[in-house]
Amino acid sequence: MNYYVERSDVRGTYLDSHFSWQIRTFWYALLWIVIVWILGLALAVFLIGFVIWIVGFVVLGIWVCYRIVYGWMRLSDGRPMPM
Repeated sequence: MNYYVERSDVRGTYLDSHFSWQIRTFWYALLWIVIVWILGLALAVFLIGFVIWIVGFVVLGIWVCYRIVYGWMRLSDGRPMPM
């Protein structure tokens, strides 16, 4: 998690928005991992929990891949991330 340490080096540049984007991606993904895990665990006794885990983690994986690719494309173009 060097993002927090090195973030002060890029304050005021377009890279600051990329650091924020990466940090938000990490924390939101972690939050949704916990939510999907708990919800799936609670409903595992009804066997629907396994479906929730599969669908939830696949959707989360797609979302994280989208955020990575979108951020990388904007970084390659030298553009800041939308807030």
